[in-house]
Amino acid sequence: MGNESKPRVEPLRKPRECPECGRPSTRENYPFCSDRCRQLDLSRWLTGSYAIPVAEDESKPDGEEY
Repeated sequence: MGNESKPRVEPLRKPRECPECGRPSTRENYPFCSDRCRQLDLSRWLTGSYAIPVAEDESKPDGEEY
């Protein structure tokens, strides 16, 4: 076995800042830095703190105006 060098493993995704706290993300919790930050984000989605805005459809299905 001597001086065999291990192959270099490249990460699949480039690390980025955690959307919760700003620390570098980890491979296991991407794009978050930890399980805690991942759970906080999920909790906000489930409680309705985050919402995707919806534009009101101005056209009525019957073509009627109220």
